[in-house]
Amino acid sequence: MSDLGLLHHFLGMGILQSDQGGFIHQSKYAKSLLVKFGLEDCKPVPIPLPTGERLKKVDGSDLADEGLYRKIVGSLLYLTATRPDLMYAASLLSRFMTSPTKKHMRVARRVLRYV
Repeated sequence: MSDLGLLHHFLGMGILQSDQGGFIHQSKYAKSLLVKFGLEDCKPVPIPLPTGERLKKVDGSDLADEGLYRKIVGSLLYLTATRPDLMYAASLLSRFMTSPTKKHMRVARRVLRYV
């Protein structure tokens, strides 16, 4: 066994170590998500979910791309390891994985802008 020094990355998570303890972050992953889903130039939002808007299984809007929606929600769920503030939004969006609508996709992209 050999000493490789301080740990910097583990399973895609960045690790900052100091005398006070360690800090785990996913800032590089979050930035790569914005680039992957074409939101790198979008204005960030102060809260993840729009206020006063309820999501329903059938909301009258057209169906969205199910594969893209699943990728966004899966990425958000992975981010909850270090961002517990995203847990409610990610779990709410995961309810609509089988037949997402354009409204669900719009809300999912908004949550990504919060990241």
